[in-house]
Amino acid sequence: MITGELKSKVDRIWDTMWSGGISNPLSVIEQLTYLLFIKRLDELHTLRERKAARLGQPIEEPIFASGQDSLRWSRFKETAPEQMFATVRDQVFPFIKTLGSLGRNGGGTDAEGDSTYSHHMRDALFMMPTPRVLANVVDQLDGIDMDDSDTKGDLYEYMLGKIASAGQNGQFRTPRHIIRLMVDMTAPVPKDVICDPACGTAGFLIAASEYLRTHHADAIYRSEESRRRFNSGTFHGFDFDSTMLRIGSMNMLLHGVENPDIRYKDSLAQSDDHDAEKYSLILANPPFAGSLDYESTAKDLLAIVKTKKTELLFLALFLRLLQTGGRAAVIVPDGVLFGSSKAHKALRRILMEDQRLDAVISMPSGVFKPYAGVSTAILLFTKTGRLGKSGGGTDRVWFYDMQADGFSLDDKRTPQPDKSDLPDILARWQAYRAGDGTEAERKRTDKSFLVSKDEIAGNDYDLSINRYKEVEYEAVEHDSPREILARLARLEEEIAEGRRELEGMLG
Repeated sequence: MITGELKSKVDRIWDTMWSGGISNPLSVIEQLTYLLFIKRLDELHTLRERKAARLGQPIEEPIFASGQDSLRWSRFKETAPEQMFATVRDQVFPFIKTLGSLGRNGGGTDAEGDSTYSHHMRDALFMMPTPRVLANVVDQLDGIDMDDSDTKGDLYEYMLGKIASAGQNGQFRTPRHIIRLMVDMTAPVPKDVICDPACGTAGFLIAASEYLRTHHADAIYRSEESRRRFNSGTFHGFDFDSTMLRIGSMNMLLHGVENPDIRYKDSLAQSDDHDAEKYSLILANPPFAGSLDYESTAKDLLAIVKTKKTELLFLALFLRLLQTGGRAAVIVPDGVLFGSSKAHKALRRILMEDQRLDAVISMPSGVFKPYAGVSTAILLFTKTGRLGKSGGGTDRVWFYDMQADGFSLDDKRTPQPDKSDLPDILARWQAYRAGDGTEAERKRTDKSFLVSKDEIAGNDYDLSINRYKEVEYEAVEHDSPREILARLARLEEEIAEGRRELEGMLG
């Protein structure tokens, strides 16, 4: 989580921009993201300069050409406000808008020769209102160390958290420790093709890239072909908010993924055969905004489940996007687990009977505070058959009752590292997937247990953990009513006696 010092720095920067006339919170975030990105480019170029100096060789893949020294953060930050403003507006900003298409950073290109990053940057606007505001913000940002990727993530998360509401599109941030849990449970491998159909700032894709680098660095960087595949072919994200697409693509680039497939798409409204059965892993927390009109919903999704509910349509979308054998870890509102409508039951039956539902992890309602207080769950499932044809596969489902995630469950979300079920969830899940028989022996009173498909089917495919969890009650013996009344009588006599003594003392 963000430290108090970093939080106060961001607050001051935010106030500077707010008082300078940028009143839209997303515009503030977008402008700060551009500046952080410009600062990071200079830091990366400096690192390459130092490496070249140590080796006595030319700079490898320089970001700035020899005549572009004035575009570097470390250079223009020393100039007068008016000159800085002109440099950033007229030179630096056009430079970063064409950065991807120039082939720098090793990024791949699409069919038109432009990287995903430069494609989204075409419509970006430099909105800093005055030289004074820009100089003030640059000076404050200069004091933030951007070398640590966690710092960048904390900055994004905190800035997005400053938006008062969840957003018109139902957007709210998924806590990074929950994202990491989902990534660790699905354990991506280099051959995976990973997708988040509602990617926002690309948090799931970034976590997956970090997991792959940590666990499979040798395979990723074994050859130029494998490195190119990691940077250009592994990560795919859709969103219909152009600001989110710009922030998400920059976020990926800052985290070392040079040319991810981050593109504009209304996932529920567009039917695209190109993406059908393309992905081997889906990680997502899509917006659950309520209902959509039938007219605006892709017909192939309605063929899977006839509903206006976005949470059910997204699950249908995930099944359409996954390859046979592909797996998913997604967050759903609790209503998906026990909803009694025909569409709710039909979708749960599809997950159980036609595909393989692997796990249901119930999360406490405070996990998404302060953005939302909705109760949610993580579903893990595997696509075992083509849609409309039974592939079967579900034998039993692993349930876990998460009661704490390492933070308080109120709006403050105070860190409580000694109160977290996440390490236990991952350890039990990995043991279960490795064939350890411990989970099968657990009682329904434990935090995790297994439930057979037949039992779930007999309960209308209800996936609510409370339907199957058993609670142990300790037997408490109480005194008989006669004994309690006798004690009350003695107490009343003692009180009366004390009152008489007081009255005697008063004369």
